[in-house]
Amino acid sequence: MLSYRHAFHAGNHADVLKHFVLLQLLEYYCRKDKPFWYIDTHAGAGVYSLTEGYATKNAEFAAGIGRLWNAADLPLPLQAYVAEIRALNANGKLEFYPGSPWLAWHAVREQDKLRLFELHPSDHEILAANFADVSRQVKINKADGFDGLKALLPPATRRAVVLIDPPYEDKGDYARVVASLRDALKRFATGCYAIWYPLLQRNESRQLVEQLRGVAGNNWLHASLTVHTPGADGFGMHGSGMFIVNPPYTLPQVLQQVMPYLRDALQIDSGASFELSHQID
Repeated sequence: MLSYRHAFHAGNHADVLKHFVLLQLLEYYCRKDKPFWYIDTHAGAGVYSLTEGYATKNAEFAAGIGRLWNAADLPLPLQAYVAEIRALNANGKLEFYPGSPWLAWHAVREQDKLRLFELHPSDHEILAANFADVSRQVKINKADGFDGLKALLPPATRRAVVLIDPPYEDKGDYARVVASLRDALKRFATGCYAIWYPLLQRNESRQLVEQLRGVAGNNWLHASLTVHTPGADGFGMHGSGMFIVNPPYTLPQVLQQVMPYLRDALQIDSGASFELSHQID
């Protein structure tokens, strides 16, 4: 579906969780000299204004990055994440929020490559403009990321971090995520795959983690954050999760420190909670 625009949700609680975890993955992959690829199946526009346009409709960022912006007690790993957001807002005011491509570009090194997919024509145009001066390092494809991923695996570097985060407005996205991960692991079993998903009161959302575990084998991590009690009407997103295949061995300890803080900082009511589980060989 091409109706979804991530700008409506830029900087919300789900972005905080997703982008914090993503930066942890990229930081770990940068510890080795050997280059790697960052592959983003649903890249979006790259950078979002928080002072005009879609993001101002519901101002979801206020209950997300807005709550961390001036916090004085951030755990050290979260300080690094917020510092990346501040780097985009040189005047000290929270006016822009970076999407995953922008964060990844600033986290990787010159020898690493970005491969970005965005099918929405407007977001693709904005994304291309944001990366117009770095075409040698970044390649942007106006294509379906699920299909595009197949052609890139295995990467020449034999090292890659892959972010899979479709909008899930189409129920078929849930099945496509599982099928895409299964196919990716057949092509490139040692890649690091990060799957974001929304916490919703629908069967597809509730069953997704179990299905991903069935595909992932013995190396996975699951972290989810609930910010409020699910709505009585059964609608709306009350949280989100990240499922990582082949996660860094360092990630569980970092999340054990950060997830309680995020629960308390981003909670909307007493229904806020988090889950953290993993199996790492």
